[in-house]
Amino acid sequence: MSNIPSKLDFTVCFANVNGSGSASANTLFAKCIFRMGCAVGIKNIFPSNIQGLPTWFEVRVSPEGHLGRSGIYDIMVGMNINTLARDIESLTSGGYFLFDSSLFLDTQAKRSDIKYLGIPIKNLAAEVFPGVRQRILLQNLIYVGALFSLLNMPPEVLETELKKQFNNEKIYKNNLEAFYLGYNYGEKEFPAHSGFKVSTSDKFEGKILIDGNTALALGCIAAGATVAAWYPITPSTSMIDAFSKYAEKYRTTPEGGKKYAIVQAEDEISAIGIVLGAAWNGARSFTATSGPGLSLMTEFLGYAFYAEIPIVLFDIQRCSPSTGLPTRTQQSDILFAAYASHGDTKHILLFPKNPAECFDFAIQAFEAADRYQTPVIVMSDIDIGMNLTLSSPLKLPKDFHLDRGKVLDAKALEGIKNYGRYEDVDGDGIPYRTIPGTHPKLGAYTSRGSGHDKMARYTEDSFGYKENLDRVFKKIAGATSTLPKPETRLSKKANKEFGVIYLGSTAYSMDEVITVLDARGHYLNYCRICSFPFHQEIKEFILDHKQVFVVEQNALAQIAGMLTFELQINPSLLRSLLYYDGKPTTAQNIVNDILAQLT
Repeated sequence: MSNIPSKLDFTVCFANVNGSGSASANTLFAKCIFRMGCAVGIKNIFPSNIQGLPTWFEVRVSPEGHLGRSGIYDIMVGMNINTLARDIESLTSGGYFLFDSSLFLDTQAKRSDIKYLGIPIKNLAAEVFPGVRQRILLQNLIYVGALFSLLNMPPEVLETELKKQFNNEKIYKNNLEAFYLGYNYGEKEFPAHSGFKVSTSDKFEGKILIDGNTALALGCIAAGATVAAWYPITPSTSMIDAFSKYAEKYRTTPEGGKKYAIVQAEDEISAIGIVLGAAWNGARSFTATSGPGLSLMTEFLGYAFYAEIPIVLFDIQRCSPSTGLPTRTQQSDILFAAYASHGDTKHILLFPKNPAECFDFAIQAFEAADRYQTPVIVMSDIDIGMNLTLSSPLKLPKDFHLDRGKVLDAKALEGIKNYGRYEDVDGDGIPYRTIPGTHPKLGAYTSRGSGHDKMARYTEDSFGYKENLDRVFKKIAGATSTLPKPETRLSKKANKEFGVIYLGSTAYSMDEVITVLDARGHYLNYCRICSFPFHQEIKEFILDHKQVFVVEQNALAQIAGMLTFELQINPSLLRSLLYYDGKPTTAQNIVNDILAQLT
């Protein structure tokens, strides 16, 4: 038995070629670690083309449950000959580089401070499996088997996961055979103790692995959404795919009829137009897109805002502007989304931090859209949307019931002499609406994008226009009473000199930042923004500190700018920490930048 201490928090990086089927095998490896009782953070960094370019798949093993990208690679599986030199250089000192010794490894690229583990993957596959395509796919299971051996992981865990993944007995046996080719080779040739160990516990019992786009789709189902229209765009398409899957299961009649409609439109303009029509007719409807699609939808967003039609839009953010990096992550649509459309508009935004909140905030988005009769935009991103993540189970609140807001039925309309669609009866800025067809004579109205009065009649009266717009902004400002409040973490040991503000997927790394800085004796207060318009508590948090770091993943300090403008904050109180290279920012980057500012 070796006395070498084991490293329990480590990252395995798979360097593959896109289109080789490697993502499935890499995900299988990550799932096995999760099944063993250890938290696992998955980051798939892939190109936007279909096949041929480099891709990196990072699996962080963390017994403490840190899910942010570490940025440090302890074990590298180098399967792309074109990136070998780069992959070797990215490995931490003392790490392992596992490679296919059937291929050429440039000896000049070698480092003396890392360990090389060669395995003839291509040759092993060729000896057993016929067919070029089959061998390419099964090579991935060979290196997974080798990893199991290196990390002393029980092969039974993989057998169980394989059975869940493949119903076809032949495919299952082929994959299992490929796995054991690598596992048996590793048992014979690899060191008995690698220095890395998967720590098992019951700490994460009851957790699930799910991606944000799937969680959003399930939230739409739970919220009663029945209509989706979209134009395919990375990285939002998988959300519509998931909604289609679950709608087919939960939105059908006993006879098999559909109680939902999913429309692939010819472009994003048509998609949001379809959603608006469905929402005006009473359906809970939504669209999903990313930055370029959001750009095309802005005129209709302005129409929905001014005509007061409740719709939900899911923006799965990616690198921009223009096409940008379609498969990389950022938080760069926030400023644009908040005021999307020409003229004076302001939209409700929600910022989920993980899949569990994607589910919750999707439901809250439909509730807010109906309650305030306005578009609501849920701001996710690729990191949350497309990466499997450790999550709490998705659960509806015990007292949850659908709230359609101020909707008049036929009986209520009978008692109203002069129904004004845009009349502020209750003084909260929110008018009463009707569903077309509710009453044979009353309640039908035309939603206008042009000037209109309380009765929804066309007008160009200046006073009426201003009065109407003031009412709309009043209800948007009042939305903070029901929107998700900021999540604050106040340390008893903090001296209130420094605070930190962040939002969205940055929370993956910020959870670790808090742990690291606390351990080093730097006790800061933290505030996570969950929605826009901003709550008053955020302004109070800022004014309660001499300096507040605003951590965001874009180049223009969009959140800091919005905080300054919306809350009338002195810009000198805020210091922006910006990360925008397209990869999820790491805790170490944030810690280093905060410490540099503190000194």
